Amino acid sequence: MNKILAFIFIFIAAASLTFPQESSFYDAPFGGGGGYVGGWIVPNFSTINSQLKNFGVPDLPTSGFYTSGGSGFIYLGIIPNIRIGGIGFSGSHSSSSIALVKISQATDPTPIYVSEKKEAIYSLSGGGLTIDYTLPFIKNFGVSIGATIGRGSLTVQLYKNLGDVDWQYFWQQAENQSSSTFSSTIKNSFWIFNPTLSFDFPAYHLICIHVGTGYQLTFGDSWTYDNGNTLSNVPWGIRGNSFFIQTGIYVGLFSF
Repeated sequence: MNKILAFIFIFIAAASLTFPQESSFYDAPFGGGGGYVGGWIVPNFSTINSQLKNFGVPDLPTSGFYTSGGSGFIYLGIIPNIRIGGIGFSGSHSSSSIALVKISQATDPTPIYVSEKKEAIYSLSGGGLTIDYTLPFIKNFGVSIGATIGRGSLTVQLYKNLGDVDWQYFWQQAENQSSSTFSSTIKNSFWIFNPTLSFDFPAYHLICIHVGTGYQLTFGDSWTYDNGNTLSNVPWGIRGNSFFIQTGIYVGLFSF
């Protein structure tokens, strides 16, 4: 795999010296590359927030959260203005609270107060094949419409505990069936179809600035919790459908 990547990089570098961006021998975009892509995704948190309020943690932000990943593409050449590629991303956001709770011990009936910590971690990830059509009447930079088809997942991790403890106490809690310590993970796996609009601005022969936006549509989903057990009757509002924007820097050969 490393040899293949090295060959592709050498080929792109050599081609960039042979065919500069201003070349007039091509009427359609050509080349390709890839790199890091950061983004901002905005799921619908209204339904999950109503459950988290009952659990005892603040709402997740309706403004969304940051994601990171990588993507790339290559123009097919045999089909003008069409490029294919791939993308992968992931991101998460957490909400937590700390409150004093009263507990009593069997050896000492005098109640004591301890800090109880609760936390919810919401995560989204996905990836797949990208297919784009670059508008041929726009020159010097690329404006493309397309879609991503792939797989993704949404997870919500819930934790309730007393914070930092020693080794012995940890196992006492694990063995105590009436312990107030709690942790669980629910997961939604799905297929994704993301209509996208992207802009690519060559900054130099081997550098391109990428900006894109779109909407993630999910279908064919299934819910599980903890060790793969089925979770049924999940409210429809808790889904991975999300608006997103992305920006990144690609390294490769680009001519628009």
